[in-house]
Amino acid sequence: MSDGGYLREKEVREAIQAGQEALKFLNEARECLDSAGNWGLLDMFGGGFISTLVKHSKMKDAEELVQQAREALKRFQRELMDVDNVAEFHIEMGDFLSFADYFFDGIIADWLVQSRISDAKKQVDNAIRKVNYILGQLQRS
Repeated sequence: MSDGGYLREKEVREAIQAGQEALKFLNEARECLDSAGNWGLLDMFGGGFISTLVKHSKMKDAEELVQQAREALKRFQRELMDVDNVAEFHIEMGDFLSFADYFFDGIIADWLVQSRISDAKKQVDNAIRKVNYILGQLQRS
């Protein structure tokens, strides 16, 4: 194998590894958001103090995972720049997961929290789909 072929394989492996890491954090964030949403529903229907505490704990966990996912996605984008012939992958970091900037700040009412959890899940799901698509392309190349 030529040095160029080996180098390409190495770059593809690094990109796949970075994408899988990003997916790990995204999936974990999705699970936390699901849990926070479930606890939020219970809270809305009279769950009381415990459900409020658990909901906020799950939201805090999701926030941390979102930050880790954001860093992993940046690494994935950098690794993809080293790989030729891969469809361009770009997630607007200003849009993607921007809910973290307001999601965990100044929560006013339970229904607003539920709406934000739902929006966050949609953004995470969109990122998961994009990463899976690119990983599929990388694994076929």
